[in-house]
Amino acid sequence: MPPTIRKLTSRIGALVEGVDLAAPHNPSTITALRHAVNEHKAIVFDNVDLDNAAQERVAGWFGDLTTAHPNVPAADGTTNVLAVDGETSKANEWHTDVTFVLNPPQLTTLRSIVTTPYGGETLIANAAAAYRDLPEPLRALADSLRVVHTNQYDYARPSATTAQRLEYDRVFVSTPYETEHPLVRVHPLTGERGLFIGGFAKRIVGLSSSESAELLRIFQSYVTRPENILRWTWAPHQLLIFDNRITQHYGVDNYDDHPRRLNRVTVAGDVPVGVDGHRSEQLVGDASHYSTVLEVAA
Repeated sequence: MPPTIRKLTSRIGALVEGVDLAAPHNPSTITALRHAVNEHKAIVFDNVDLDNAAQERVAGWFGDLTTAHPNVPAADGTTNVLAVDGETSKANEWHTDVTFVLNPPQLTTLRSIVTTPYGGETLIANAAAAYRDLPEPLRALADSLRVVHTNQYDYARPSATTAQRLEYDRVFVSTPYETEHPLVRVHPLTGERGLFIGGFAKRIVGLSSSESAELLRIFQSYVTRPENILRWTWAPHQLLIFDNRITQHYGVDNYDDHPRRLNRVTVAGDVPVGVDGHRSEQLVGDASHYSTVLEVAA
């Protein structure tokens, strides 16, 4: 039987039921899940019994895996699993994963390992809905712009006071990367246009730092409209999959000092393409050790 897909909000998110993630590879099920991701941007599975290897296997249904991160080491005993751990990092900044490389992941999978008694939600925003919300003059402007993304981020980390968090930040920026992406990315499967910005977006090509900041702030405000956001509250044994090509996400730091851990596995992506057909360009760094390039969207 095909999986049951139940919408979680009108613009983003769906709960998937009737899929045994421990079962062998099933092409028809994978096709249905891909369609669900294309339509809903983020899908969630409850009551899953997965270890790291099984999470890697499920992520692999959608394509080749990336390694854990270009700079940050993988979780112990793995190559592809990144520990998203509140002890070392709290991603309380809107971002799309690893946009500072030439071909950021197409999909991100997150599995709940340690959940909090309150708070610790993951917010996911629909960047395609944000683009559709733009007034026509802003949409035309966005179509024409390109943005430099970098891992040498300059947003404040006031909570990064422990030795573990400071070391994580040091490793994160240890090898610099910069890539020029279109501000509006055309999704290779759906043809939708989405605002491709977020926390690693540093400056708009051809504009000053202050001009870039003002325009990025305006565009970002459309991404993070409440109507465009799924606010997911974690419980044990859950798997979340979202389309990294056309969403942003934010891990909310509202759980005090309680431990929180999600394990992340990402799927290799294609090189972004803008409305004018112009592909992204790597400016600094070589991330070929991190990810293969998806040449044909699948």
